[in-house]
Amino acid sequence: MAFLLNDLRDLSKAGFDDLIDARSPAEFAEDHLPGALSLPVLNNEERARVGTMYVQESRFGARKMGAALVIRNIAAHLEGPLANREGGWRPLVYCWRGGQRSGTFGWLLKEVGWRAETLEGGYRSYRRLVVRALYDQPIAPPLVVLDGMTCTAKTEVLQLLAQSGWQVLDLEGLARHRGSIFGGRADPQPSQKAFEGAIAQALCGFDPARPVVVEAESSKVGNLIVPPQVWSAMCAAPRVRLAAPLAARADFFLTAYADLLAAPARFAATIGKLQRLHGAAQVASWQGQVAEGAYGEVAAGLMAQHYDPRYRRSSARHDCAATACVDLETLTPEGLTDALPRIAAALEQAVSAPRG
Repeated sequence: MAFLLNDLRDLSKAGFDDLIDARSPAEFAEDHLPGALSLPVLNNEERARVGTMYVQESRFGARKMGAALVIRNIAAHLEGPLANREGGWRPLVYCWRGGQRSGTFGWLLKEVGWRAETLEGGYRSYRRLVVRALYDQPIAPPLVVLDGMTCTAKTEVLQLLAQSGWQVLDLEGLARHRGSIFGGRADPQPSQKAFEGAIAQALCGFDPARPVVVEAESSKVGNLIVPPQVWSAMCAAPRVRLAAPLAARADFFLTAYADLLAAPARFAATIGKLQRLHGAAQVASWQGQVAEGAYGEVAAGLMAQHYDPRYRRSSARHDCAATACVDLETLTPEGLTDALPRIAAALEQAVSAPRG
């Protein structure tokens, strides 16, 4: 039986016990349906071998070799990852376009007695829905942007807002990047397709009648591009700006970028990338402060001389006037919790204020 995916919400509504990705590990690594298990019927090398034979030697030979490999790999899955599945198990199996790989896997699972279904159109049907949601049609829920200079605790405020019931789209969390030259994390960023899929899934889970709070970003988060409909909605959305004293922001830097402080050589090397913008002497000064462990001083210098001027230029260029500004005297967890009612009130005001 083939399952037709007409809307991204259909996956959760259908109630499958598992989603099984029958594609190769490389295809799965680039992107996959949310929560899917990778159980390839051909691994990367096997898929390449079969494809080469199909194009260069014999289509019949390729099908015969592929069939043997597929059956062998499915047998390994039955004896391994699927060994403990009960008789009433209901999986959805998919491959690239809903063809032979998922068809064969699904058929064998049904022969065992499980209630297996295959995804009509395969991964491509899911990807088309993601593209439609992020490229072809406007974002349904209204956005409100949480703005502010570097290290004004915007990400932490987003988390507090989510805990208090607000709908929040955390682009930096989905991109696994903090959105600046120092924003890289230990985990690599997802692929562009996986990033877009995560955004689309988040958006389809929101109530379209309620606002969604998103942190101000550039059009890229690390190496990933914010999808066009999301970016357009962000540019047009009302803004609430967080402001805090430079000293408080420098102190906050020590917590927000603790991983950098734990790796001074990497911190100094990253600062070196700013030489084109600030000159060798200034960069050497900052690197010297890192070597001395004067992290508060280097944080304050980076914000005052690098981040803040760039923020002002970007705000002026994109006409990013804030509907409201919330002043924060401290960026400690207690201070942010105390300020949350004021921030929430400013967001409510921004959403309800007339635009244009």
